[in-house]
Amino acid sequence: MGTTIKDIAEKAHVSIATVSLVLNKKPGVGDATRKRVLKLARDMHYITSPRFSSSIGSQGTVRFLKIARHGHTVNRDHNVFISDYIDGIVQTGKVLEFKTEVTSFRTTPMEKIVASIDSKPDLAGAIVLGTELSRKDVQMFDRVSLPLVFIDTFLDYVPFDFVDMNNVDSVFKVIDHFLAYGHRAIGMVKSSIRTRNFHLREKAFLEGMNSFGFDLNRQYMFSVDSTFDGAYRDMARHLSEDRELPTALFCSNDVIAFGVLKALREKGIKVPEDISVVGFDDLPSAELLDPPLTSMAVSKKEIGSTAMRRLILRIRNPAMPHAKIVVGGTLNERESVARVGEPVQAEHRDLDLQQL
Repeated sequence: MGTTIKDIAEKAHVSIATVSLVLNKKPGVGDATRKRVLKLARDMHYITSPRFSSSIGSQGTVRFLKIARHGHTVNRDHNVFISDYIDGIVQTGKVLEFKTEVTSFRTTPMEKIVASIDSKPDLAGAIVLGTELSRKDVQMFDRVSLPLVFIDTFLDYVPFDFVDMNNVDSVFKVIDHFLAYGHRAIGMVKSSIRTRNFHLREKAFLEGMNSFGFDLNRQYMFSVDSTFDGAYRDMARHLSEDRELPTALFCSNDVIAFGVLKALREKGIKVPEDISVVGFDDLPSAELLDPPLTSMAVSKKEIGSTAMRRLILRIRNPAMPHAKIVVGGTLNERESVARVGEPVQAEHRDLDLQQL
């Protein structure tokens, strides 16, 4: 098989990332360590290998792991925003002289996923799509020696770098938007599928309603599947029960909103005349709907780019403190929200508007 970067790292008592920096003639390594690694690489006949020659001028390769544990959120309905993540990663990688490769896993045991990168010492690091990963899933990556960054999830008390959207800030903006249009009866269509981002949005909605001084009517909370077909089916069932409806609905993401809009339309409930709807993700098709959907936009490319930059910092300095980075969003207003009265003066029990 021949000598690997991992072999050199173990012999030199340094990280794989340090060996990669030395072999690719990059800064960030002390002179004594650099000399020791180069000597070992020569003595172990690694420098003369074709693989090393072909990698001159490149920082190395970063792998993006697209993981679908159950497929309710990482699926074709969501391919657009996953592609945006990849675009941000690849574009930033090119600028910083890193190659990027994408590997997809669907219902693959976590042990095999972890082993797939742990056994690749030629990788400089990996960015992991954490959308459908549980805390236990993420913790399984503890055994990986490569530098890692997780995106589209956020976990406290776990020693990894995370880059995610600012769910709390974004949901508060949605509620504030409804209030500005005079809505008092505000509800949420949440996902029955548990992901970290869905959980954070639901929690932010509940906390936001309380902070703005409103008691939540549990009749206004609807639980649906996170696929388009599932969201449509589940919302149609809720509507068939003739439940009381609020004047405004926040949907956990755009795919859910698309299914909800279809169910409302078939029931003869007009948007926004009878009920206002806001989504999350601002998928390209949101503005093509009838009516065009107001939605919270978070730059997926920026998240991908931030993750790549963070990973490179981790590669160059493996001992630096871990970071939890959140990227804010912008509400793109379209025609799915109607004004029902004068702006509501909320109580803001625990909220200072200057902090929004």
